[in-house]
Amino acid sequence: MTIKPGDTLPDATLYEFVETEREGCTVGPNAFKVSDQVRGRKIAIFGLPGAFTPTCSAQHVPGYVREADALRAKGVDEIWCISVNDAFVMGAWGREQGAGGKVRMMADGSGELTRKLGLELDLTARGLGVRSNRYSMLVDDGVVKSLSVEAPGKFEVSDARSMLAQLG
Repeated sequence: MTIKPGDTLPDATLYEFVETEREGCTVGPNAFKVSDQVRGRKIAIFGLPGAFTPTCSAQHVPGYVREADALRAKGVDEIWCISVNDAFVMGAWGREQGAGGKVRMMADGSGELTRKLGLELDLTARGLGVRSNRYSMLVDDGVVKSLSVEAPGKFEVSDARSMLAQLG
């Protein structure tokens, strides 16, 4: 069953490659409980099939990096990119995309959150395994306020400008 607006975001553990040691985080992959990270915060989340893939690298991530300040100006505390890749790949991709300080590149390596959201995409026939559908959602204090899931092969409703329009 796919998550919908009004539902509470399911708990899972995501991993982020941290570049600079800070309180509670070491350099390298760090585990974060979703429930702890969303509590009392407004998060713009976008999910996509895979790091370094064409649409994801040329349009999806760059749009959110470019619009990060505008999203924050509309009350978004953080922007997360979630993909069924490991934290090392997501960290490298984030560096390549200039996402630092703008978009948190969150790894769902085992697809735990993606499955719980009901947003998995089976691409085994194309040699990619089970991945994530392309989507965006706005989460406020752990509750899904909006969800936009792309039709197969499309990139029309989950981009940063569509998220900005939903924020008014």
